[in-house]
Amino acid sequence: MLEQPEFGRRLRQLRLQQGKTQADLTGPGMSATYLSRLESGGRPPTPRAVGYLAERLGVPVASFEQPPASDLGDVLATLYTLSGSERDAELRVMLQGALAEPGTTDQQTRWQALAHLARLHGALGDYAEERDTLGELHRLSDALARPALQVHTLIRLARSLRHLGDAAKARDLVWEALRLCEQHHLQVPAADTARSRLLLATTEAELGNLAEAARLSGEVCHTLPRTDGALAAESFWVAATVQTRLGQYTRAAELLRHALAALDSHEDLTLWMRLRLAAASLALQTVPPRVEEAAARLREVEPALDLVGSPLHRHEFQFLHAQLHYRQGDLATAETLCGRAEEGANLFTYRDRVRLEALRGLLDIHSDRPGALDRLRKLATTVQEAGLPDLAAEIWRTVAEGAAPRS
Repeated sequence: MLEQPEFGRRLRQLRLQQGKTQADLTGPGMSATYLSRLESGGRPPTPRAVGYLAERLGVPVASFEQPPASDLGDVLATLYTLSGSERDAELRVMLQGALAEPGTTDQQTRWQALAHLARLHGALGDYAEERDTLGELHRLSDALARPALQVHTLIRLARSLRHLGDAAKARDLVWEALRLCEQHHLQVPAADTARSRLLLATTEAELGNLAEAARLSGEVCHTLPRTDGALAAESFWVAATVQTRLGQYTRAAELLRHALAALDSHEDLTLWMRLRLAAASLALQTVPPRVEEAAARLREVEPALDLVGSPLHRHEFQFLHAQLHYRQGDLATAETLCGRAEEGANLFTYRDRVRLEALRGLLDIHSDRPGALDRLRKLATTVQEAGLPDLAAEIWRTVAEGAAPRS
């Protein structure tokens, strides 16, 4: 019989080969905790446990006498079998374990595994881990010298960096990806090229280059092959966001109407929901805030949130509701909802984390908490020093609002 940790690795390999989860193997003869410790190598196997597992897996006991081979391919083969957000955490552990195994896995298989692992990190809100994994994927893509893989990785890494607030590096990576496409005459789908340019527009906007962001997003909108569907909705959404930051609220509202009309809920309910969350956010960012419009969008999105909303979407919804109640003067409800949103702040983009912290600052000021205004000023200074002038200007406006005499 194999000893630990080889036994645990062999158990995991046999389980994955059959597309089973740990929960599928638990029962009267095997607790979830004990099974987990067996797989991790934390407990030695007993003859009774081995017999039970062999029966549940439908394999002979002798199967546990064979040393485990590298099981990265097995993990990849079961990714789609075990798909579903509720299993993302388990799939991530599987991939991390398999990638850590010594072996002669070919580089293409390793590339696929890293790409999936980065996706799982992002889905679970571990954005720093996502960035680091994509960095490793970027280095592997360069080593393979496959331009198509390099471009794919560069765009994903750029999105991750923008999410974390490094807009300058994200912009550089998008330009690098676009140059590679041109240099190698890659046959990239038009929709992917358009989304790359939209990503470039959002990074320019974060860096305060709003005119360039407006030009880029406008070009994408003007060259759309059709004005409905997911690409059209995303394009009008980005353009509306840029126009809102430019203070062109009428034009932004027009573009947002196009975005909302471009996609039916039956086509992509998640994107349909995200569009309405974005519409509520942009309505609250106008001067003065369009409170009734924001409230209407949040009412519209609530049923979809129950069906397809992720933890991120639910915390975004709470944040937007907190902003709405603050603007309506209901500070007690805003305080409660802000607290709930803060529980999921790690899932937010850098921009939304800062804006959530700014709302907390306003609420603290209204509650006369010591040092609240100074903390808000420090937040604005930090964002300004991070090289994000557009966001910094928004937070400085919040500072001015907090410092104004209360009636």
